[in-house]
Amino acid sequence: MMEDWVECEVGEIFKIVSGSTPKGLKEVCNKGEIPFYKVSDMNHVGNEVHMKKSNIMLTTEEFKKLRLKSYPKGTIIFPKRGGAILTNKKRVLIEDSAFDLNLMGVLPLVYVDNSYCFFWFQKLDLSSIYDGSNVPQINNKNILPLKFSLPPLPIQRAIVSKIEILFSSLDSGIADLKKAQAQLKIYRQAVLKKAFEGELTKEWREQQTDLPSAEELMEHIKAIKQEYYEKQIEEWESKVKKWEENGKEGKKPKKPRPLTVPDLPNEIHNHRKWKLPNNWLWTQIGLICFVTKLAGFEYTDYVNYDDEGDLPVLKAENAGPLGFKKTEFSKVKSESVKMLKRSQIFGGELLIVFVGAGTGRVAMVPYNQKYFLGPNIGMARPYFKLNSKYLELFLQSGIGKNLLMSAVKAVAQPSLSMGTIRQAPVAFPSLEEQNQVAKKVEFRLSVCDKVEKDIKDSLVKAKALRQSILKKAFEGKLLTAAEVEKCKQEADYEPASVLLERIKKEKDN
Repeated sequence: MMEDWVECEVGEIFKIVSGSTPKGLKEVCNKGEIPFYKVSDMNHVGNEVHMKKSNIMLTTEEFKKLRLKSYPKGTIIFPKRGGAILTNKKRVLIEDSAFDLNLMGVLPLVYVDNSYCFFWFQKLDLSSIYDGSNVPQINNKNILPLKFSLPPLPIQRAIVSKIEILFSSLDSGIADLKKAQAQLKIYRQAVLKKAFEGELTKEWREQQTDLPSAEELMEHIKAIKQEYYEKQIEEWESKVKKWEENGKEGKKPKKPRPLTVPDLPNEIHNHRKWKLPNNWLWTQIGLICFVTKLAGFEYTDYVNYDDEGDLPVLKAENAGPLGFKKTEFSKVKSESVKMLKRSQIFGGELLIVFVGAGTGRVAMVPYNQKYFLGPNIGMARPYFKLNSKYLELFLQSGIGKNLLMSAVKAVAQPSLSMGTIRQAPVAFPSLEEQNQVAKKVEFRLSVCDKVEKDIKDSLVKAKALRQSILKKAFEGKLLTAAEVEKCKQEADYEPASVLLERIKKEKDN
């Protein structure tokens, strides 16, 4: 230990208390002046230290009737039960208050600076000391034996002052990093907006002499879709012929249905559209992609997950906020789902979340693996050659997602149908320009990703630096020799061993 410091146990000097939750608490009028805190109230102050707001305010009469104990201003409180322990939050009461049985408190002392005590508890990781039961719980036996570093009172004050200066500088840096994070999100959307308004490829477009007009592009889409359908008919006729040659054994192959024609865009769609360059056109997801999902009966009758399966199953969790997300995939065997041909995924398709919190998320399936379409996720497979990355980026942009979500059902759990997905408008240029747009956007966003990673790394380092500052403080290594010498000149300087005896007497009294 440093000169004049003492290492003691928390239980030697501090009084640890637990709150209580009386039965009549639900009947209070909530119009009093005495705060009664619960664990949930700790969230209202964000990252602040002091408790400023309670959802329950008791009158003096109610406080007496409920036989509650009042704990003094300066009491440090923290969770003692349940998952809240893992949040590691500690707060300080700014006025005499009461709190419930899920909170513990450390009462303030005359001879220990309250901020010094709070910073010591800030260093303490609550999740490392709870009793290890299924429901985390902290008792006095977990807190009282902990070693506490006690320096002379002037040194306590100097340590607090230095920590506050360092933390203030650190907090300012963290605020700047978070501001930069927010600006990156704005920049991402600005890039995507310009891309799908045709601004990013304006110069490139002006240098081209053979780009198709919007009308020609529309005719090309119609012609190539017709070819797609005719090819399906040819394959069906070939299967029927083989079926007939085999003596019509088994079921006759089903004739392909005509390609689905989506409903026209609704009024909200049309209101949210924007002016496109001359060589672009407005089309719809259902006009350029086959949109489907795994039917409920198909899932029930044919899909059996198997750890030995060769096909990973795609679910809503694989469509992350920024695209395709690898997970611990469930698997099926190809043989068991071979009849569900439309749910076979080969790469380049788009996954579209159509129900739940992630509704509207879109992700392009990578080309490096075959997959199977699982439940609760839609799929859009292009009818012809287009740049799937372009389509993914379009639907991830704020303006593109607004179009997709224009027909979302206004219910408690947001949802899209396959019909409303097909109906969504898409700003569509030639394949050559799609490639250019995707290339320019991906380059800019890759720079964003690099900067964002650096920011996240810096935030992690800032958190570690905060703990490093606290560690040095309570090892006696934060103050310089000159700062310590200055403390020794103060009138109330005395060795911590003497201070400890005063504290024990105060605690006994």
